[in-house]
Amino acid sequence: MRISGRNKLTGKVSEIKTDGLISQVKVTVEPGMITSVITKGAIDELELKPGDSVTALIKSTSIMICK
Repeated sequence: MRISGRNKLTGKVSEIKTDGLISQVKVTVEPGMITSVITKGAIDELELKPGDSVTALIKSTSIMICK
């Protein structure tokens, strides 16, 4: 996948917490950890689970997860 976003951090999913339609994804990156709030549907579509390698794309208002 090619994408125009330049603010990318690669890491591993360390934790996923789901409450209804919303999920909180913690990603371990160098030098620390970031947290993203995405939909449960996105978790299911990406088949995300702890230990997965992902790239976080950072915008001024949000963080997106790509797998």
